[in-house]
Amino acid sequence: MNQQQRRGFLRKLGALTGAGLLASVSQQARAARLDRALQQVAHLSADELAADEDFWYYIQQSFTVNPGIINLNNGGVSPAPRTVQEAMKRYYDLSNEAPSYYMWRVLDQGREPLRRNLARLAGCDAEEIAINRNSSEGLETIIFGLQLKAGDEVVAARQDYPNMINAYKQREKRDGIKMVWINLELPSEDEEYLVQQYVKAFTPRTKAVHITHIINWNGQILPVKRIAQEAHKRGIEVVVDGAHSFAHFKFSIPELDADYFASSLHKWLYAPIGSGLLYVKKDKISKIYPLFATSDDPLKPDIRKFEALGTRPFFIEQAIGKAIEFHEMIGSERKEKRLHYLKNYWMEKVKDLPGVKLNTSLHPRWGCAIGNIGITGKKPGELDGFLFNQYKIHTVGIEWENINGVRITPNVYTSTRDLDVLVEGIAAFVKKNG
Repeated sequence: MNQQQRRGFLRKLGALTGAGLLASVSQQARAARLDRALQQVAHLSADELAADEDFWYYIQQSFTVNPGIINLNNGGVSPAPRTVQEAMKRYYDLSNEAPSYYMWRVLDQGREPLRRNLARLAGCDAEEIAINRNSSEGLETIIFGLQLKAGDEVVAARQDYPNMINAYKQREKRDGIKMVWINLELPSEDEEYLVQQYVKAFTPRTKAVHITHIINWNGQILPVKRIAQEAHKRGIEVVVDGAHSFAHFKFSIPELDADYFASSLHKWLYAPIGSGLLYVKKDKISKIYPLFATSDDPLKPDIRKFEALGTRPFFIEQAIGKAIEFHEMIGSERKEKRLHYLKNYWMEKVKDLPGVKLNTSLHPRWGCAIGNIGITGKKPGELDGFLFNQYKIHTVGIEWENINGVRITPNVYTSTRDLDVLVEGIAAFVKKNG
């Protein structure tokens, strides 16, 4: 982001959107401080900036998190920064002044510019992006829209997200398709192993493969492009669950070689809760039935057919634009490096404690913000409960297939002081139960 763009963002940060109301003095002061902080670190690389607590302090001030809880379950949903919250509230208030007028004739007119901005961030054509409410909605649009018949096979992993697993099982029961489940031993830094687990499951009857870009249970990053290339060699369509990857680390959707990709924007883009996107490769749009019926040809080659949701929260959608601005102000690479730094900061400090097992790779190729640890002889819920009851640290216990541990996910508003408390809590639990 150049200086002019940065100043433009900060002017918007210091004003309530929609009505042009003057921002509070405190908001203007925060914007000015952030502007100075950005200028002061302009010469630093993303790697150097990752450990600069003074700079990230200013980013932290953009959020309204509860100081009484150390929230380390950002793998579930991320909070929106102030600028996004304020935009959404203003758009909501505007909607209630004259709902049918402001929602359809004013706010909804911003959908096409928003589509273009999301496409720019995703690195694809705007005619390949549909705006919806979350990853599950996007992926189930594809899962139920694929023209599969009895006997057709779909390959997926037992470590995929439950909503997607259940959707495929419903198609199996209703339409007679055959699900072929693979079981991944995680964490893994062996690309060939991960790719071959999928390839070995492919047969002449395989019509689609479902790949989770970042596995939510432990933060494992899968080599999606390699798996997709192997699938396409065999004429297999590729469905990618990008719930946790979009805006988490730097990549473009087309470089994954996916036919279909969906994400929840309320995770790592910090958009309002209940916002998502669906990417469909342009030449695939006409092959997919929409989840919600349209008034004309359901197989028309128009990405907008996937947006027939009826009355929807336009105030949420339009505030996504502020989240894009905030993301680009930080910068994708800066954000990725900071998130990886935070994950490794705490994991490096606990990895040698007695009984601690790392369920997440420390290597940036195979993990980013999401970490997971297990304690020998203890259930995940025991550590999860101890951390909250004794230290007010919010995490989540995971017991899914062969992944057992506590998922711990910091964010850009997390300080190393917060993580020092986490390390203290884990050490205390180990000592108490040693």
